[in-house]
Amino acid sequence: MTAEQEGAPAPEPPAGVTKIGMPKWGLSMTEGRVVEWLVEEGTEVSPGEELLEVSTEKIDGTVESPAGGLLRRRLAQPGAVVTVGGLVGVLAEPSVSDADIDAWVAAFQASFVPQAAQAEAEVPTRTVEVSGRRLRYLAQGEGPGTPVVLLHGFGGDLNNWLFNSEKLAEGRTAYALDLPGHGESAKDVGRGDLDSFAETLGGFLDAVGVERAHLVGHSMGGAVALAYAIEHPERVASLTLIDSAGLGEEINDEYIQGFVAAGRRREMKQVLQLLFADPGLVHRQLVDDVLRYKRLDGVQEALQTIARAMFPGGRQAAVLTGKLSKLSVPLLTIWGGEDQVVPAAQAEALRGHGRVEVLAGSGHSPHMEAANQVNHLVQSFLNQAEGEAT
Repeated sequence: MTAEQEGAPAPEPPAGVTKIGMPKWGLSMTEGRVVEWLVEEGTEVSPGEELLEVSTEKIDGTVESPAGGLLRRRLAQPGAVVTVGGLVGVLAEPSVSDADIDAWVAAFQASFVPQAAQAEAEVPTRTVEVSGRRLRYLAQGEGPGTPVVLLHGFGGDLNNWLFNSEKLAEGRTAYALDLPGHGESAKDVGRGDLDSFAETLGGFLDAVGVERAHLVGHSMGGAVALAYAIEHPERVASLTLIDSAGLGEEINDEYIQGFVAAGRRREMKQVLQLLFADPGLVHRQLVDDVLRYKRLDGVQEALQTIARAMFPGGRQAAVLTGKLSKLSVPLLTIWGGEDQVVPAAQAEALRGHGRVEVLAGSGHSPHMEAANQVNHLVQSFLNQAEGEAT
């Protein structure tokens, strides 16, 4: 009888051995393809060091070392496709023999059940009603830390945080939200302006029972988080803005109008490539997923309403720089130095109000393009903010 028939779990690694597994990024990922290893076998690595690049159906990412130690095995070679949870490599202390490593690898591979690993990695989304509208969200993690709420940009959804939400959920609960008109939330956006989205954010916090949260917002979601933090500082533990809207009139109207108008794969791919310094990151499945969302009932009207309210005439309607003196919460700003949607120069308005990090080689979405670096910056900032509050 096979291990799959028995349902036996894959064995845990012995003392001194650490598994490097294929991660699960996002809700739909079931497997990843190894693009290249960034570290040679026999190299001493540190926790969090980038080990290999993995290509998913939507976008590429890098896998970090889960612990310190020697990289003793690179089991999945470039081009190999590995199921989520499958074995990619092995870290081990020098005292662990090659024979012990090989024995464990053989036992793991013999008993690993891909379907069981995928099921174990699934995190179902939830819904909640706010002001009569259904909102979809993802909640991950638990712990004593103050919760963090992740807000996507125009045309995005909670999947935009596929490389970040699990990491930021360590020691706390992380909520990733589909804003109205986006993802699987209701397509009624009301006025579709900044104030209405900020009101929705407050309603969401009430609905899930979060009295105070760290807010992390990207692009339009950054403007929403900033507007809410200015008016309701008692409910905001800290604020992280990533290539945020709301800090200057200038914005690339080619992206806004292009996203609204695009109806074919080639058109949408060209628009989505504006989000990254490396346009090759935009894979076919990402394009198809966005087009599938755009074909849902009510989406086109929702996007047009938001574009008219927030980006009329190719300019940002809401510029909050004049209100920054009212901002009284810890602030971290992260910006891609090669942003083609919102100029990186707009980050300068925030330098007197908190820490500003401009990441060279990243575009409008550094939380995807330089995810590990962004995660470390945000985690450190959240921990520091909580430490200062105690």
